[in-house]
Amino acid sequence: MFINRVYIFENMGRIYLNGIKIYAYHGCLKEENKIGSYYKINLMVKSNLEKPSKSDLLIDTIDYSRLYEIIEKEMSIKSSLIEHVCDRILNVIFKTFPSVLKATIEVSKLNPPIDGDIKKVSVKKKRKRSLK
Repeated sequence: MFINRVYIFENMGRIYLNGIKIYAYHGCLKEENKIGSYYKINLMVKSNLEKPSKSDLLIDTIDYSRLYEIIEKEMSIKSSLIEHVCDRILNVIFKTFPSVLKATIEVSKLNPPIDGDIKKVSVKKKRKRSLK
């Protein structure tokens, strides 16, 4: 049994999408919903990558273009809080890709409407698939 766990662990891999820049309309202020703002998104998903490593077939892996499409679609839906946006994105990823075991997403609002000099505000959420 121990050998199987080591074998599974060795075949785990991560897929990253970093620095996605999207213009969206999230926020609690009316102006944010009208004017919008730029957001930067970073995503990491963890999965067993043994099969795609051997087959060299897109169908056997987690297609990062589909991950991008999920992010783009969910970012286009207005929300008051980026916490809510993060949660929606993770929900769709876990529903779409049963092989995703863990995911981390960070959504940053660039130049937020705060009275002060601030580059961005970010929310980072992590989720693990229950193996029960």
